[in-house]
Amino acid sequence: MVVALLLATAGLAPAVPAASASGGAAAPPVGAPLLRLGSFADSVRAVQRRLRTRFRDGLYDALTRRAVARFQRARRLPATGTVDYRTARALRIDLAAHAAAADERPRVRVPDELERIARCESGGNPRAIGGGGRFRGKYQFTRDTWRRLGGWGDPAKAPEFVQDVIALRLWRAEGAKPWPACSRAL
Repeated sequence: MVVALLLATAGLAPAVPAASASGGAAAPPVGAPLLRLGSFADSVRAVQRRLRTRFRDGLYDALTRRAVARFQRARRLPATGTVDYRTARALRIDLAAHAAAADERPRVRVPDELERIARCESGGNPRAIGGGGRFRGKYQFTRDTWRRLGGWGDPAKAPEFVQDVIALRLWRAEGAKPWPACSRAL
């Protein structure tokens, strides 16, 4: 027990947490990521505000990961791009209360107009691929647009809620302009 406590304090906790004294699962090890790519929570929004990222909507995206890694390097922490307890402490953000909720898959409120665009572009199918592979996902993103707005990987393989958040970012920045054929029907 003392060894585990010393390891945890040093950020070297074992990868598999032991059960707590009450029989339930123990808290994640000190070095375990609490927030990572794809997390969606108020605690992510707090990190984004602290780091002054471009988007502060609670989606832990590629832009947030880069900002976290920059912060970690500046503080001489391991530059993992994920937020663990040590990084949260350095950010002066209490994530312990938010750790369990960070990976819940939320429902994203999408404006009716954006829903109509998705139905027109892909039939509302988040796995759709069109234009010979050039347009991907529910909103038929190009890979360039997807990455510019913080997306990672293939839009057609991203969870639907991530596609909705990225589409909301695009909608707020440019309106219906990125979807010319489908926006005429609005």
